[in-house]
Amino acid sequence: MSFRTNRRVEFRDTDAAGIVHFSAFFPWMESAEHEMLRSMGIKIIPDSHDAADEVTWPRVSVSCDYHQAARFEDWLTVDVTVGKVGRSSVQYEIAFFRESDAGEMLPIATGKIVVVCCKLQSGGRLQKAEIPADIRAKLESI
Repeated sequence: MSFRTNRRVEFRDTDAAGIVHFSAFFPWMESAEHEMLRSMGIKIIPDSHDAADEVTWPRVSVSCDYHQAARFEDWLTVDVTVGKVGRSSVQYEIAFFRESDAGEMLPIATGKIVVVCCKLQSGGRLQKAEIPADIRAKLESI
Protein backbone atom coordinates (compact mmCIF):
# COMPACT_ATOMS: atom_id res chain seq x y z
CA MET A 1 0.00 0.00 0.00
CA SER A 2 1.28 3.50 -0.71
CA PHE A 3 0.35 7.16 -0.59
CA ARG A 4 -0.03 8.85 -3.98
CA THR A 5 0.25 12.50 -4.93
CA ASN A 6 0.93 14.46 -8.12
CA ARG A 7 3.02 17.44 -9.08
CA ARG A 8 3.74 19.42 -12.21
CA VAL A 9 7.34 20.15 -13.17
CA GLU A 10 7.92 23.88 -12.83
CA PHE A 11 10.39 25.88 -14.92
CA ARG A 12 12.51 26.52 -11.80
CA ASP A 13 13.04 22.74 -11.47
CA THR A 14 14.75 22.40 -14.86
CA ASP A 15 18.18 23.01 -16.31
CA ALA A 16 19.00 24.91 -19.53
CA ALA A 17 17.84 21.92 -21.62
CA GLY A 18 14.41 21.90 -19.93
CA ILE A 19 15.17 18.65 -18.11
CA VAL A 20 14.51 18.38 -14.37
CA HIS A 21 17.73 19.01 -12.46
CA PHE A 22 18.69 16.07 -10.24
CA SER A 23 18.49 18.21 -7.10
CA ALA A 24 14.77 18.99 -7.63
CA PHE A 25 13.83 15.44 -6.66
CA PHE A 26 15.01 15.86 -3.05
CA PRO A 27 12.53 18.58 -2.01
CA TRP A 28 9.82 16.74 -3.97
CA MET A 29 10.49 13.58 -1.95
CA GLU A 30 10.30 15.52 1.30
CA SER A 31 7.12 17.30 0.21
CA ALA A 32 5.45 13.99 -0.69
CA GLU A 33 6.52 12.50 2.66
CA HIS A 34 5.01 15.50 4.48
CA GLU A 35 1.76 15.22 2.51
CA MET A 36 1.51 11.56 3.49
CA LEU A 37 2.20 12.27 7.18
CA ARG A 38 -0.37 15.11 7.26
CA SER A 39 -2.95 12.82 5.62
CA MET A 40 -2.48 10.40 8.53
CA GLY A 41 -2.63 13.12 11.19
CA ILE A 42 1.07 12.87 12.06
CA LYS A 43 2.78 16.17 12.87
CA ILE A 44 5.99 17.04 11.05
CA ILE A 45 7.41 19.06 13.94
CA PRO A 46 6.19 19.68 17.50
CA ASP A 47 3.99 22.68 18.20
CA SER A 48 6.49 23.83 20.83
CA HIS A 49 9.81 22.88 22.39
CA ASP A 50 7.94 22.08 25.59
CA ALA A 51 5.74 19.36 24.07
CA ALA A 52 7.22 16.36 25.88
CA ASP A 53 5.15 13.79 23.99
CA GLU A 54 5.69 15.19 20.48
CA VAL A 55 8.43 14.12 18.09
CA THR A 56 10.17 15.31 14.95
CA TRP A 57 11.84 13.40 12.11
CA PRO A 58 15.36 14.49 11.05
CA ARG A 59 16.85 12.79 8.00
CA VAL A 60 19.83 10.48 8.34
CA SER A 61 20.02 9.24 4.75
CA VAL A 62 18.57 10.31 1.42
CA SER A 63 19.24 8.89 -2.04
CA CYS A 64 17.73 9.00 -5.51
CA ASP A 65 18.27 6.94 -8.66
CA TYR A 66 17.25 8.38 -12.02
CA HIS A 67 15.71 6.27 -14.78
CA GLN A 68 14.36 8.70 -17.39
CA ALA A 69 14.28 12.43 -17.89
CA ALA A 70 11.35 14.52 -16.73
CA ARG A 71 10.78 17.86 -18.42
CA PHE A 72 9.16 21.23 -17.88
CA GLU A 73 5.37 20.91 -17.47
CA ASP A 74 5.40 17.11 -17.17
CA TRP A 75 2.77 15.89 -14.72
CA LEU A 76 4.42 13.44 -12.32
CA THR A 77 2.80 10.84 -10.09
CA VAL A 78 4.65 10.34 -6.81
CA ASP A 79 4.13 7.21 -4.71
CA VAL A 80 5.39 7.07 -1.12
CA THR A 81 5.68 3.69 0.59
CA VAL A 82 6.74 3.02 4.15
CA GLY A 83 9.47 0.49 3.48
CA LYS A 84 10.55 -0.30 7.03
CA VAL A 85 9.60 0.84 10.51
CA GLY A 86 12.31 0.22 13.09
CA ARG A 87 12.39 0.99 16.79
CA SER A 88 13.26 4.64 16.17
CA SER A 89 13.67 4.94 12.40
CA VAL A 90 11.48 4.87 9.30
CA GLN A 91 12.53 4.22 5.71
CA TYR A 92 10.37 5.72 2.98
CA GLU A 93 10.56 4.60 -0.64
CA ILE A 94 9.49 7.19 -3.19
CA ALA A 95 8.77 6.44 -6.84
CA PHE A 96 8.19 9.04 -9.57
CA PHE A 97 6.27 8.20 -12.75
CA ARG A 98 5.15 10.03 -15.87
CA GLU A 99 2.35 8.87 -18.13
CA SER A 100 3.46 8.15 -21.71
CA ASP A 101 1.42 9.15 -24.77
CA ALA A 102 0.19 5.53 -24.84
CA GLY A 103 -1.06 5.77 -21.22
CA GLU A 104 1.75 3.68 -19.79
CA MET A 105 3.32 4.78 -16.46
CA LEU A 106 7.02 5.34 -17.09
CA PRO A 107 9.43 5.18 -14.15
CA ILE A 108 11.32 8.47 -13.81
CA ALA A 109 13.17 8.13 -10.49
CA THR A 110 13.18 6.17 -7.25
CA GLY A 111 14.39 7.49 -3.94
CA LYS A 112 14.75 6.58 -0.29
CA ILE A 113 14.58 8.68 2.83
CA VAL A 114 15.54 7.36 6.25
CA VAL A 115 14.36 9.43 9.21
CA VAL A 116 14.90 9.03 12.94
CA CYS A 117 12.27 9.78 15.55
CA CYS A 118 13.53 12.47 17.93
CA LYS A 119 12.22 14.60 20.74
CA LEU A 120 13.03 18.27 20.40
CA GLN A 121 14.85 19.51 23.50
CA SER A 122 15.32 23.07 24.73
CA GLY A 123 17.88 24.96 22.71
CA GLY A 124 16.93 23.01 19.59
CA ARG A 125 18.78 19.86 20.60
CA LEU A 126 17.45 16.52 19.36
CA GLN A 127 17.18 13.34 21.43
CA LYS A 128 16.60 10.04 19.64
CA ALA A 129 13.34 8.42 20.78
CA GLU A 130 11.31 5.28 20.21
CA ILE A 131 8.48 5.81 17.73
CA PRO A 132 5.26 6.33 19.74
CA ALA A 133 2.84 3.39 19.44
CA ASP A 134 0.04 5.45 17.84
CA ILE A 135 2.38 6.80 15.15
CA ARG A 136 3.91 3.35 14.58
CA ALA A 137 0.44 1.90 13.99
CA LYS A 138 -0.36 4.60 11.41
CA LEU A 139 2.96 4.13 9.61
CA GLU A 140 2.60 0.36 9.53
CA SER A 141 -0.89 0.68 8.04
CA ILE A 142 0.27 2.36 4.82
